[in-house]
Amino acid sequence: MHGGTQRSQFGETSEALFLTQGFVYDCAEQAEARFKNEDPGYQYSRFGNPTVTMFEERIRLLEGAQEARATATGMAAVNAALLSYLKAGDHIVSARALFGACRYIIETLCPRYGIASTLVDGRDLDAWQKAVRPNTKMFFFETPANPTLELIDIAAVSRLAKDAGALVVVDNVFATPMLQRPLEHGADVVVYSATKHIDGQGRCLGGAVLGSADYVNNHLQEYLRQTGPTMSPFNAWVMLKGLETMPVRVQAQTATATKVADYLIAHNGVTRVLYCGHSDHPQADIARRQMTGGGQIVTFEVAGGKAAAFRFQNALRLIKLSNNLGDTKSLVTHPATTTHYRIGPEARAELGISDGMLRLSVGLEAFEDLAADLGTGLEAARNGSTILLNVQH
Repeated sequence: MHGGTQRSQFGETSEALFLTQGFVYDCAEQAEARFKNEDPGYQYSRFGNPTVTMFEERIRLLEGAQEARATATGMAAVNAALLSYLKAGDHIVSARALFGACRYIIETLCPRYGIASTLVDGRDLDAWQKAVRPNTKMFFFETPANPTLELIDIAAVSRLAKDAGALVVVDNVFATPMLQRPLEHGADVVVYSATKHIDGQGRCLGGAVLGSADYVNNHLQEYLRQTGPTMSPFNAWVMLKGLETMPVRVQAQTATATKVADYLIAHNGVTRVLYCGHSDHPQADIARRQMTGGGQIVTFEVAGGKAAAFRFQNALRLIKLSNNLGDTKSLVTHPATTTHYRIGPEARAELGISDGMLRLSVGLEAFEDLAADLGTGLEAARNGSTILLNVQH
């Protein structure tokens, strides 16, 4: 709530918003000293800004990391975390269950710069071990994965990486630091899309990278300074406000998501439900070891494929259709035609992303209202009736 706060001479209660591009120096000698890193202080908001620094310090404290840096988006955070460390001739091993844009970086972008990549089934420890090469420098994965909620044993994979001399980077967006802290299980770097639960109210884009002082100061910092994927001061101010309420939001959303998952399991027409907080999750033992709650994402499948999934979505009135998540409003998306469309049908089939799969991000609405809306959608999916689109969508 209070970490990182820097008050101006006016003693404001809320954090100050420093909307400035540059900073004024007392003299030419001070400007020179700043650029030589001999004098502490700000030079240019692409390099650092007081409001952004407050956000970085607060999320650093929340995560328990030595250092943190903010970025313009979550994908900027992933890109910077990887490319600030890797170079031509290196090799990265990644779990195959990734957000579509993350797969693009691993499969397409890295090889363009001479960085070899291998995708593995992240659940299989032997697959990680067999993928290691003499030039392997990094392991990367999401857990829980988008949208299948596939889990990876952070501690076990981190041990394999340490034996190989590789850095472990974990995308912790779905769990948030409220439910999972990868650094405590052996990971080296954690990345977030602050756009999701950290903002939590659908307002601004942002990202964050957290890790050791050595990694941030000797790799990440110069990359961010020179390439410029900078978080704006305004967005940092919004994210600071989001961090203040994230614990209570995530707790309430997780409680409701548990009820929603139970409701969907008992409903006709739902062929499969995936939720990290359920004992029937395929990797429930891993969830118990490294997560303190099931989170607010529920993934489920409806019978009837794409047509039924579309009827379900079009019948909803309370839950909104959006590919975002982590919002106070409940949001649903059809991964096969949105977030994971570009990876292609073969990759989707390999990951278990069917045409009937839907990803639900549970918000702060009352469970009873959500259940009523889900029931309407499931009835439309099952009976094949044509539903007119709600103008609100």
